[in-house]
Amino acid sequence: MTSIDAAPDLVKAQLPESELPRQWYNIVPDLPEPPAPHLHPGTREPLTVEDMLGIFPRGLAEQELSTERWIDIPEPVLDVYRIWRPSPLIRARRLEKEIGTSARLYYKYEGVSPIGSHKTNSSVPQAYFNSIEGVKRLTTETGAGQWGSALAFACAAFGMGCEVWQVAASYEGKPYRRMLMETFGATVHSSPSELTEAGRKMRADFPDTSGSLGMAVSEAIEAAVGYGDAKYSLGSVLNHVVMHQSVIGLEVLKQLTMFGEKQADVVYGCAGGGSNLAGLAFPLLAENLAGRTTTRFVATEPSACPSLTQGRFDYDHGDVAGLTPLLKMYTLGNDFVPDPIHAGGLRYHGMAPLLSHTVHLGLVEAAAVGQVEAFEAGVLFARTEGLVPAPESCHAIAGALADARARTSPEESASIVIGLSGHGQLDLPAYSAFLAGDLTAT
Repeated sequence: MTSIDAAPDLVKAQLPESELPRQWYNIVPDLPEPPAPHLHPGTREPLTVEDMLGIFPRGLAEQELSTERWIDIPEPVLDVYRIWRPSPLIRARRLEKEIGTSARLYYKYEGVSPIGSHKTNSSVPQAYFNSIEGVKRLTTETGAGQWGSALAFACAAFGMGCEVWQVAASYEGKPYRRMLMETFGATVHSSPSELTEAGRKMRADFPDTSGSLGMAVSEAIEAAVGYGDAKYSLGSVLNHVVMHQSVIGLEVLKQLTMFGEKQADVVYGCAGGGSNLAGLAFPLLAENLAGRTTTRFVATEPSACPSLTQGRFDYDHGDVAGLTPLLKMYTLGNDFVPDPIHAGGLRYHGMAPLLSHTVHLGLVEAAAVGQVEAFEAGVLFARTEGLVPAPESCHAIAGALADARARTSPEESASIVIGLSGHGQLDLPAYSAFLAGDLTAT
């Protein structure tokens, strides 16, 4: 740790398009212990590529089980990435001054994407790999609406249809997300719905439910299997999604050097399904594993859905109906229905197997943050930095602020990187509720 400010005037590190990563990073071959395999839900044998072809195209199925360290990003995907990537790494100097910290605070801002979050990093390649195999439409679920919007955008880019099951709490509370999806051409349903067998059963069993991502996953998978021209697309959790998000961390490694930093001392990212944090952290974790750095990584999750801090590390389904493969992950149980908090993208019962594995090995830490604490951090960030963070990202900001406030002397200084996974421009009702004192602490 050092208090030297090697770039005293730089606020925003912006890489040129020529520095856009041309390969995704897969952490699997660099882990000290291999992760547990996914299991077939029927046979409980390790999942094969052929097992996955009912809902995924071969290209993504092969990525899911790959042990290759680097996988080339296809040119058509890079062409779409260039609309917003590389994204900026920004020094939060005004926030530093406001809280009186000796730490150097940086945030990787993914809100510059077409739909305002990191989700397009995976939706674009997922749509591409489906399109080259002749798939006509994709089905998916969405919590906060960011993934649904990202997939709707990507499907439009590659001339495909898109059908989204949006968690009921989000469908009712975030109407502008639905409108954004529909603007890109998607069809959106509130979940659980009457359109699928899984949805009808969940509505019968839980008539007053606000829905959950696990429920919406079941509906989207059932629909994909029932359609002859469709495949299913998942916005987080799975290995190939985590790998697509690695462009975030790969850019950060280069951008930190522009500020004169030899490493990030601490990285904070919000964690719901895990792809956002993993995408930021895993390329930096690779530097730790190679013995070149000593970065700490902290996954911040909502206390209302604390899979990493209170869940069990075990095999579980990724959905309520048990249609997905069995995944070795931290889980609260696939029948867990979290409270309808405003950070809808974090309301998931499980966590990405690869992120879960790194937590289990002690390579990544975890902390739970309450909803009020998260929005306090988000409002402070907005009033100092001028950007309104997504409610999900507020959890990462809260974790970083607690750390930074404890650092007041040059000896305690550190470089702290925050994953700001998206903007909150369509989440203003949540901020309004916070400012009115109408949020619960969970």
